[in-house]
Amino acid sequence: MISEDDVDRNGARCSQSGSWPLLLYGVLLVLVSLALVFASTFLLLIATLFSRQSFVRQFLAVPEIVMGFLIWGGAALCAIECFVFLPRKRIREAVLFQPVANPNLTVVLTAYNDELSIGDAVRDFRRHALVRRVIVIDNNSGDRTSAVAREAGAEVVLEKSPGYGKCVHRALTEGSSYSDTELTLLCEGDMTFRSFDIDKFMAYIAHAQIVNGTRIVEQLRSKHTQLTTFMYYGNFFVGKLLEAKHIGRGTFTDVGATYKLCRNSSLKRLLPQLDSGVNLEFNAHFLDIALQTGEDIVECPITFHSRVGASKGGNTNNVRALKVGLQMIRGILFSWNRR
Repeated sequence: MISEDDVDRNGARCSQSGSWPLLLYGVLLVLVSLALVFASTFLLLIATLFSRQSFVRQFLAVPEIVMGFLIWGGAALCAIECFVFLPRKRIREAVLFQPVANPNLTVVLTAYNDELSIGDAVRDFRRHALVRRVIVIDNNSGDRTSAVAREAGAEVVLEKSPGYGKCVHRALTEGSSYSDTELTLLCEGDMTFRSFDIDKFMAYIAHAQIVNGTRIVEQLRSKHTQLTTFMYYGNFFVGKLLEAKHIGRGTFTDVGATYKLCRNSSLKRLLPQLDSGVNLEFNAHFLDIALQTGEDIVECPITFHSRVGASKGGNTNNVRALKVGLQMIRGILFSWNRR
């Protein structure tokens, strides 16, 4: 068995914030060059319709040189990362196996105007044999969310500061404060996730400090959810950017799922470094900072169900999802903005 001390000695928990993510920026250079190719092709097509090909070709002469530089430069960065630095970043020689001594969970559910769903969500999680308690973090709901949650048997904590990041940060803080559980399960109170997936999380937690749910498996998704095709593949794309930034640290396909199981020891290291002012893109921020600080994260396929009630987060529509996705990309590439 590999203990946390062994992990520290092997260097797996050391921060990688000082290393340059060459693969990430190489991929971006290639993507930018491809975008220029498509744009120039479109301009030539338009010019052909108006018999202005010669003028457009002269105009695009310099961009073609730039495109070539970007493609070859990006390919070089990717090659250097994959063949020179990646073998050094894969520092663990054995698979981490660190069972939890106490498998009981504290479940924390974020909620905002979830009166229609929160009662069923609380009862669903309370029925699971490993759940010691369910705490609902009410982020200033204007309906009976708190009352319904208490009636269903949950403890209710009111987070008065508005914002998804504030609510999630408070939820993880509350969950990790209990001494009779070693694990905190974060979820939402809208019935999009179910308690029977806890058994899947428990199968992975011995290999990580954080098990992050992924909704990317098509067979495990209900037909009618707020996750549109655009959001589905957008999450996958941003997940791969995160993977490229932290190459060798894990496989990531979904950066927007709230459902995750965390060791309290990991949360106590991580929470002081998280910015609760980050709003709807907080889950991507959480994963990025966790990887920077050396936490081991494993993805777990989870079921995803139709939401009870109206969506109020980043999945309201594709336009809002695009804005949240761009904020995630900006955070991954540059820095996470405080709000």
